[in-house]
Amino acid sequence: MKKPDYRKIYTDMIMAKFPDKMDSCSTIINKESLSSIDIISLQKKLFDTQQRELTEKFNQQHKSYDIPTIHKILQYQRDQQLNNSQLARHFKLSRNTVTKWKKFFS
Repeated sequence: MKKPDYRKIYTDMIMAKFPDKMDSCSTIINKESLSSIDIISLQKKLFDTQQRELTEKFNQQHKSYDIPTIHKILQYQRDQQLNNSQLARHFKLSRNTVTKWKKFFS
């Protein structure tokens, strides 16, 4: 299954709707490959709080993470010395998801 070209999608969106934010987003867009965390951070930079809350509420049920992103999230937990609840709150996940990931990938 082919992944969407997020770099092109977000570049076009920034050029059309948010040209003033191109400088702040260019470091993420110019990365060699964009991870799920990069996409989330781009969304946070582009959209205002009210619109973001509505979108996050809708997308909460449709989240999916690839294996490298899961490894980055678990590495973040180790680096920041967070417990499962703190990590789940930070990334808006369920504690059960974090526990399953730790069992599966550790």
